[in-house]
Amino acid sequence: MSTRLLFLLLFASFMCAPLAAQDTAVETATHAGVWSILPPLLAIALALLLKRVIPALFIGLWLGSWIVAGKSFGALWQGLLDSFQVYVLDAMADRDHAAIILFSMMVGGMVGIISANGGMLGVVNRVIGWASDAKRAMVTTWSMGLAIFFDDYANTLVVGNSMRPLSDKMRVSREKLAYIVDSTAAPVSCIALITTWIGYEVGLIQGAIDKLPGFNDQAYWVFLNTIPYSFYPLLALLFVLMVCLMGRDFGPMYQAEKRARDTGITAPENNRSEASETELEVSADVEQCRARNALLPIVALVLTVLYGLWVSGQPSDPEAPLRLREIIGNADSYQALMWGSLMGVLVAALLSMGQKILDMEETVQAWFKGVRSMLFAMIILVLAWSLGNITEQLGTAAYLVDLIGSSMPVGLLPALVFVIAAGTAFATGSSWGAMGILLPLVVPLAWAMLTVQGQTVTDLSVMYSAIAAVLGGAVWGDHCSPISDTTILSSMASQCDHIEHVRTQLPYAMVTGLTAILICLIPSGFGIPWWLCLLIGAIALVACLLFFGKPVANYRPGSDSNN
Repeated sequence: MSTRLLFLLLFASFMCAPLAAQDTAVETATHAGVWSILPPLLAIALALLLKRVIPALFIGLWLGSWIVAGKSFGALWQGLLDSFQVYVLDAMADRDHAAIILFSMMVGGMVGIISANGGMLGVVNRVIGWASDAKRAMVTTWSMGLAIFFDDYANTLVVGNSMRPLSDKMRVSREKLAYIVDSTAAPVSCIALITTWIGYEVGLIQGAIDKLPGFNDQAYWVFLNTIPYSFYPLLALLFVLMVCLMGRDFGPMYQAEKRARDTGITAPENNRSEASETELEVSADVEQCRARNALLPIVALVLTVLYGLWVSGQPSDPEAPLRLREIIGNADSYQALMWGSLMGVLVAALLSMGQKILDMEETVQAWFKGVRSMLFAMIILVLAWSLGNITEQLGTAAYLVDLIGSSMPVGLLPALVFVIAAGTAFATGSSWGAMGILLPLVVPLAWAMLTVQGQTVTDLSVMYSAIAAVLGGAVWGDHCSPISDTTILSSMASQCDHIEHVRTQLPYAMVTGLTAILICLIPSGFGIPWWLCLLIGAIALVACLLFFGKPVANYRPGSDSNN
C-alpha cells in the first residue's frame, strides 16, 4: 500500500505542483480549472488503491458527470444517471467505436477456434524438432512467442504449456521458461500489426485524436507511427533473445539456471504453481494438430486487412496516384479491420468443420469462448472512451497545458508518461487498464504542448513517442507486477512458482526499462533519431550482459561436454 500511495503522491505533485505559484485556479471558457483534472486523477488513485480498473474508471466518470451537471448535491444523482445513460451510451453508439468492438471480439473468436482445432499447437510442433540443446530450446521458445503474436493470453498458454516438456528435457529452469514466455507475449502483441490488442489501442487513440483541432490522420496510421518509439517492447524482445543466445545470466536467474544445469531440477524448490488450471484446451487429436489450421486464418486476416486498406485508401480521381503512405493514411482502417476479422473467423471455421475436427456446435462454442475472453477489455475500453469525453468537456488537456505547457520541455513528456504508465500498471496489474486511463489524457496533452511550443506542423515524433510511452510503460509495469494477469498466467503455464518468476524476471525487466528511459525515450524526445536510440540501447543491453552476466553451461542430452 505504501508503494502505491507514494506513486500516487508523485503523480499528484506532477499534476498539481504548478498550482503553488498561483493564488487560485481560475475557470475559463477552455477548461474548468482544477476541477478538470479531478476525474482522471481520481480514476488513477482508485485504480492504484483498489487494484480494480473498472470501478475506478466508473467512479471517475461519475465525478466528471457530477461536475458537468453543476457540482450541487442534487447533481450527484443526475451525474450517476448521466454517466451511464449519456456518456457510456454515446461511447458505444459511435460508429467507429462499434467497429473496434466488433473487430476485437471477432479476432478473439478466431483465436478461440484455432486454439480448439489444434492449429496453434501444430505451429509449435513444427519447430520443436530443431531444439537439440538448451540454447536452441530457449531460442525456439522465443521464436514461438513471436509466431503467436496475435494474442498475449493465447501466446502465454500455448508457449508455456507446449514448450515446458522440451525445456525440462534440456535442463532449462522453469524460471527462465516463464521469463521468456512472459517477456515475449505482451511486447509482441503490443506492437504487431494485427492482434487482439490493436483494436483496443487504436480505439483509444481514435477517441483521443478525435478531439484534436486540426489533426486529420487516421488512428491506425498514428499507431503505425508509434511502433518505432515503442522502445521497451522492442528492447524487451531483443533482450530475451540476447539472454538466450549469449548463455549469460545475472541475479536470481543465474542461480536458477545453474541449479537446472547442474542437477537437472528445473522447478524451483517448493514449487506452488497451479498449471493444471491453464492447460490449453484442444478439441483436436494429436495427429490433427496441423499448423495450417492456425496459419491460414491469420494469413487470410492479414491479407484482407491489407486489401481493405488499399481499396479504401484509393483516391477518388484514378489519375491522381498516391504513395503507399498516403493510401494508408486515407484508408478506412475500421472497414479493413472488420473485413479481415470476418475472413479470419470464416477461414478458421471452414477449416475446422471441413476436416471434421470440430462440428458446427463445437466451432460456435470455441468462437464464443474466444469472444467472451475479450469482454472485460471491451468494458474497460468503453469506460475509457466515456471518461475521455468527460475530460474533453472539462478541458483537462487545456488546463494541464496552462500549468506545464510552457514550463516543462516537451521532450521530457514521453519519459514522464512512461514512468506514470508503468506505475499505474504495476499497482493495478493491468496494462490495458493503464492504457485506458492514460491515453485519453496524454494524447491531447502532448498535442496541446506541441502547439504551445510551436512544433505541431513540423514534428509529431514527440506525440508518437508519448503514445508509445503509454503502451510500453504499461507493459513494463505489467512485467514487474506480481498481480499482473499475464505474469500469473506465465507462472502457471510454465509450472513455475509465481514468486520465483517475479523475483527472477524483475532484474531483467528493470534493466530493460531503465535503458528505454535513459538511452531511448529522453534522447529521442530531444531530437535524436529513434533508430539510433534503439541501436545504442541494444548495445547497452549487450554490454550489461557481458559485464554483469555469468556464463551458464549449454546442456545437450547424451553429451559428455555440456558447455
